[in-house]
Amino acid sequence: MTADVERTGGQMPEPVRVRVLALAADALPKVSDLPASLRKVASFAPNRRAKLGGTQIATALETDDDLRGHVATQVAAVLPELASAVNDGAVPEAADPVEVAALLWLLRPEGWEAPYAAAGEAISAERPSVDPSQVERLQGRLDQVEARAREARAEHKTQVQELKAENSSLRRKLGEARVAARSTTSDAEQALVAAEELRAKAEAATASAEAETRRLRAQIEELQSAVSAARRETRSERDETTVRARVLLDTLLEAGQGLRRELALPTVTGSPGDRVEAELAVAGTRVPTGAASLGPSSPALLEQFLTMPRARLIIDGYNVSKTAWPDSSLEAQRIRLLNGLAPLIARTGAETTVVFDAASQTQRGVVNAPRGVKVLFSPEGVIADDVIRDLVAAEPQGRVVVVVTTDQAIVTDVRRAGARPMASAALVSLLAR
Repeated sequence: MTADVERTGGQMPEPVRVRVLALAADALPKVSDLPASLRKVASFAPNRRAKLGGTQIATALETDDDLRGHVATQVAAVLPELASAVNDGAVPEAADPVEVAALLWLLRPEGWEAPYAAAGEAISAERPSVDPSQVERLQGRLDQVEARAREARAEHKTQVQELKAENSSLRRKLGEARVAARSTTSDAEQALVAAEELRAKAEAATASAEAETRRLRAQIEELQSAVSAARRETRSERDETTVRARVLLDTLLEAGQGLRRELALPTVTGSPGDRVEAELAVAGTRVPTGAASLGPSSPALLEQFLTMPRARLIIDGYNVSKTAWPDSSLEAQRIRLLNGLAPLIARTGAETTVVFDAASQTQRGVVNAPRGVKVLFSPEGVIADDVIRDLVAAEPQGRVVVVVTTDQAIVTDVRRAGARPMASAALVSLLAR
């Protein structure tokens, strides 16, 4: 940059030089044919190119006009408005003189030297003047720092001398320690001989202990063999006794089966009391139970049914809720019924389904069923009675199926299908507990 600056009548101001290097560093990766000295610089991070490769960039721009022209083209693309004003010689007065001088040096339009010199003068005029008193204060501080440095050097020299003297003393002590170590070598040799004797005695004692251990192990193995033989003998006797008992049992079983085939005895089903229970059930007055003869409205009978294994409970929802809370809305009845069922089902574990009649409705209410309880709404045009009949018919014969309703038509049909009808009042009484 020196030769070009001299033609403009002075040295390039430092701010202009820094700005030229910054613009060139940003444009390097966009220049296609870079010199070999700048290819590695172009691969640096943008904020490190001007700092680490500033010398290479400045040298290349000074000596290679083609490179400067390519860089100027890329800079003009980044700063199009200011570059156009510089080329046309119509630089705004508010423009930064450093930016203008940097663009003039790179673009070099016709007659660029005069505007460049004017920008340099403007930059020099903006520099703050140096106060002589401030220079004197700085010089005084510099003298103080140099005096402190001299004192520190003298102090360090003294410390080095002390360390050298200490080092000599340590070397002398090390020599004395070596002499003392040689004098104690004979004592160490004697101690080594004594240690060898002790080791020999320890080895002899170890050999004796190993021999005794082998003898004891042989005795243990003999005892284990004797125990194993005794166990085998005991197991053989036990197996013989088991075989005799098994043969006798098989003989008895085969004799019983032969007698059954000889007499052609059929398989026994049911119990002696089935007929009486069936007659009472058909009469529809009482249901025979183990707790005594209880009616369909008995809460005790209902809870007894629900505690049976794999019990199935089907509830006519609105029939029960209208029996318990006739003055409440249907939604409130549903909520109170399901909330009341939660502790009962948790206690008995019965598989429970509540059926609500929605035959005349197109929308179904939102319910929050407790754990173990299923909630069904009958389809449009289908009453809840038919849904209950279908659920009872789907259950296998012999399973305990309880239907809670006071609808006599449902009571008759589910009893005929093998289910046990219970009155709504029985369930309401359980829920109130």
